[in-house]
Amino acid sequence: MDLVPALQEPLKQPLKSVLGPATAKVMAEHLGLHTVGDLLHHYPRRYEERGQLTHLADLPMDEHVTVVAQVADARLHTFASARAPRGKGQRLEVTITDGSGRLQLVFFGNGVHKPHKELLPGTRAMFAGKVSVFNRRLQLAHPAYELLKGEDGEAVESWAGALIPMYPATAKLESWKIGKAVQTVLPSAQEALDPLPESLRAGRGLVALPEALLKIHRPHSKADIADAHARLKWDEAFVLQVALARRRHADTQLPAVARVPGPDGLLAAFDDRLPFTLTEGQRKVSREIFADLATEHPMHRLLQGEVGSGKTLVALRAMLAVVDAGGQAAMLAPTEVLAQQHHRSVTEMLGELAEGGMLGGAEHGTKVVLLTGSMGAAARRQALLDLATGEAGIVIGTHALIEDKVQFHDLGLVVVDEQHRFGVEQRDALRGKGRQPPHLLVMTATPIPRTVAMTVFGDLETSVLDQLPAGRSPIASHVVPAADKPHFLARAWERVREEVAKGHQAYVVCPRIGDEEDDPKKAAAKKSAEDEAEKRPPLAVLDVAGRLGKGPLHGLKVEVLHGRMQPDDKDAVMRRFAAAETDVLVATTVIEVGVNVPNATVMVIMDADRFGVSQLHQLRGRVGRGAAPGLCLLVSEMPEASAARQRLNAVASTLDGFELSRIDLEQRREGDVLGQAQSGARSSLRVLAVIDDEEIIAEAREEAAAVVAADPDLEHLPGLRTALDALLDEERERYLEKG
Repeated sequence: MDLVPALQEPLKQPLKSVLGPATAKVMAEHLGLHTVGDLLHHYPRRYEERGQLTHLADLPMDEHVTVVAQVADARLHTFASARAPRGKGQRLEVTITDGSGRLQLVFFGNGVHKPHKELLPGTRAMFAGKVSVFNRRLQLAHPAYELLKGEDGEAVESWAGALIPMYPATAKLESWKIGKAVQTVLPSAQEALDPLPESLRAGRGLVALPEALLKIHRPHSKADIADAHARLKWDEAFVLQVALARRRHADTQLPAVARVPGPDGLLAAFDDRLPFTLTEGQRKVSREIFADLATEHPMHRLLQGEVGSGKTLVALRAMLAVVDAGGQAAMLAPTEVLAQQHHRSVTEMLGELAEGGMLGGAEHGTKVVLLTGSMGAAARRQALLDLATGEAGIVIGTHALIEDKVQFHDLGLVVVDEQHRFGVEQRDALRGKGRQPPHLLVMTATPIPRTVAMTVFGDLETSVLDQLPAGRSPIASHVVPAADKPHFLARAWERVREEVAKGHQAYVVCPRIGDEEDDPKKAAAKKSAEDEAEKRPPLAVLDVAGRLGKGPLHGLKVEVLHGRMQPDDKDAVMRRFAAAETDVLVATTVIEVGVNVPNATVMVIMDADRFGVSQLHQLRGRVGRGAAPGLCLLVSEMPEASAARQRLNAVASTLDGFELSRIDLEQRREGDVLGQAQSGARSSLRVLAVIDDEEIIAEAREEAAAVVAADPDLEHLPGLRTALDALLDEERERYLEKG
């Protein structure tokens, strides 16, 4: 983060490497660590105390773990096998303990000799490996290990402190090897350039950066760790906030056309024909958006609304305001199904107002066109012509809108539906189609971790719709533990039949389509002993639909919908379902957003543990859209105590999207707040946790705003400039600029 020449030194060099070339190569390829500075900022995840053993009772399955424990016993067995038919095969079984539980280690063949000599009862060591299950017991097969001997000079030096740092590691590089590498480069920490202004650091009583780096990697007490964390959290929060503050500052310098609707235009005509009154929330959010549209720099607003809170209506009113003011509006949807659905609902809501220039069209009307990749050539040509001439005030489409051929007469507003389904580059390409940067409105029903993070960081102006319109029904959600209580699953299908008998419809959602060709190489690879406890593949639409049609839902009209169907077929299936010609729709997450069938009252989500919290909340929002109450059943075979089941219980217990996004964020971490890795593979946040450290983030935002207002180019803060350059490599800088 604060790379200066000593810290910019590559770990791997042609003639003289800081570390061994093999270690440096693994660090670069598997941990993304290329320089001395990168390694110094690879902080320990936790610390082990010499006298205190880790909890073997809490080991997660299928994950690489590092544990400190003591050998309880070790036994060498001989056995006959295909390779050693005369009973000369050898297996060493070592049991280790930490007071909370026991764990078996197993070594085979020639690999038994060294551990047989070294892992004697009473020996303490660190062990690292992947947790698997054999004969219903947890085990580590062929773990790497490092003995902890008090009398061994090197070990005493390596673990000089009372606390042993445990680093985020990989299968190819254990925590203690990373620790030794860090000790090698630790003297360079003295040359780290401090990014915090001196007044800020002194005012908040934070230790200097070199001291913080020493304390986090070689702490002598828990107080050292606390000092280091307090300081390094501020670094991350402040440098990131400066990046965001500079971007906000730059945004205010961009020109945009102010779009102010006239008093008697399209928007007024639309409001007059609405058969219901807007909720107070919808009116308030509309006022915020109209105020932004009236300014001469681009709006950059996030519209956060519960599933079914009427976000589309608010967005449509914003689009009509821009059309009234002489501009055009584009709505970007993540899938063709959703683009078609939006086009249908917008034209229905507008009625004759969507028939501008046509016979019978309203005087104030405009044209609403659809543009998707699968349209016929003639329809596509006409749509492109309507956009170029300005005949069409509103266009709704997929990424087909971004192609070079698409030209707008005067693009004034871009509405992005479900931000997390759409890449930043794609949004940016569409924004680039205006003569000046158009206004941008991003809609989401459940913020994904990165969106929540950005919202907490205050990068987007946020509007919240937290009221459901009158007539919307509550949704009851329940977890169905299929493995523990199979009769619960049988009851779920009975509930589906009961709803259909009342004249309603149902969704059944599966994680997979089921027409994937099996890869023979993958099948062969799965034969290894380590994969014996491999989970079964997720349930598939095509299999489940067949089984339901012949079994528990026999006699009902069951259809399937998935992403690999032809667009016309998908549209036909959705039309039949919307017209209540189909009782049960078995689908993938293609129905996740925007699909609106008020008569659908029940949803069964198979293998619900395979979906994220946000996805489950989105899916659930497809039912209970009419007057009848909704029911969502989350089917899972995961055991009661598992993290997956706890996640499902959280979803079942609340309908609050903000609350769920916080749970999601706490479980998954933020992903890369400035990058594209939403899964959190390598976060630019190493010690800062967005939810836990909201106060630090808010304070850092104020400090950053003051610094940027006084010195936008940071001319007087070279340390901060250096830190920003390291945080914002070219790719992230571009990403940040695009928003």
